[in-house]
Amino acid sequence: MNTSSSIQPEETIIKGKIAENSSASSNLDACEKMTVQELKTKLRSIGGSTKGTKRDLINAFRKFFDEEVEDSQEIDEGEESHKLNQVEGEKGSKKKAESSCIEQHTEAISTVPVDKRIKKRAKKTTKDLDITLETSKDTEDCNKNDISEHEAEPWTVLAHKKPQKEWVPYNPKTMRPPALNGDTKHVKIMSWNVNGLRALLKLESFSALELAHREDFDVLCLQETKLQEKDVEAIKQRLLEGYDNSFWTCSVSKLGYSGTAIISRIPPLSVKYGLGIPDHDSEGRLVTTEFDSFYLISGYVPNSGDGLKRLSYRIADWDPSLSNYMKELEKSKPVILTGDLNCAHEEIDIYNPAGNKRSAGFTIEERTSFQENFLKKGFVDTFRKHHPNVVGYTYWGFRHGGRKTNKGWRLDYFLVSESIAETVHDSYILPDVAGSDHCPIGLVLKL
Repeated sequence: MNTSSSIQPEETIIKGKIAENSSASSNLDACEKMTVQELKTKLRSIGGSTKGTKRDLINAFRKFFDEEVEDSQEIDEGEESHKLNQVEGEKGSKKKAESSCIEQHTEAISTVPVDKRIKKRAKKTTKDLDITLETSKDTEDCNKNDISEHEAEPWTVLAHKKPQKEWVPYNPKTMRPPALNGDTKHVKIMSWNVNGLRALLKLESFSALELAHREDFDVLCLQETKLQEKDVEAIKQRLLEGYDNSFWTCSVSKLGYSGTAIISRIPPLSVKYGLGIPDHDSEGRLVTTEFDSFYLISGYVPNSGDGLKRLSYRIADWDPSLSNYMKELEKSKPVILTGDLNCAHEEIDIYNPAGNKRSAGFTIEERTSFQENFLKKGFVDTFRKHHPNVVGYTYWGFRHGGRKTNKGWRLDYFLVSESIAETVHDSYILPDVAGSDHCPIGLVLKL
């Protein structure tokens, strides 16, 4: 940031602004071009008279300007920087964007510090002490450009109700490492809760071929396919060329519900469905494939539901059973668990932590269970390991249009055995891929 320019929050810009001593005549010329309402607004903010004709208002402003500029004093740049750093949260994001835009126009804007009398007058509405006579047109234009950029890529906005100073928004364009060269043996795995596979495939905007070409994944794990067993063969006929190995499990206790799958161009050594526990295996929530170097599990962890009616089942039965199953597999080779794990583990993983303490997916019970049954058992959250202070979401509710404003949750994970955590080259999110209330996530593992 160029600290030599006076960059102030919106309230100060609107309240009125004055320019440098050497630019007094040009500032007064600007007054001539203002409307009566604009002049009244400016004068009201600095305690001047707002009565009379336009000429009276201009004279009042001229009188004020002549009196106040004479004994103005400069504000320390360090103090200005400190005050700018006090702008927080969503307002902070907006004002930082505004500040950036104003910097682009500093050549056309002249500024002057103000004296103690102006400080007192401004105190009621703002702590920022520089006032300029610039109209807000340039700022508004910049804001429009900034908003349009964020509308196209809303995930680049730090959307969080309780942000910490070191947190930054996730941007896959800048935060993903360079692709591995062809000499480095690796596997790329993607995972996606599609929230109904048949509905997704009907969308004109969705192209599985496009996604495959862009990401060139080796394995694709799906959750919440909502398929019935009778649908699977027809879906298999529509698979991308080269991905000839697919394994599907469907809910039999509730049709058109849950369901997971693994689609791969690498033939697995073995395949297993479920946990091997009848009480847990009727909803089609797990598929496990064994490859040369690891086991891969596509999982869809049960949601605790409205009123947390399944919370007890989730934390007392499902999580411990899945954890034990993974530890048993780990005796043979490392394990990768991916999918919708239905838990935002930390406050950084959810837009509104305070408002969701008793919401399914963010209760203290679920978060503690996630910690005890997975992280403390030696499974590593790869995205958080690679991006410790990054706010990145994978789920945005349809109901409130959260995706447009990036008000989301991080519910989708790649957890890996600690023994292979250091061989993870990339753990990433693809927030630009629409079609579901979740977006895909990816993992690049060096072999």
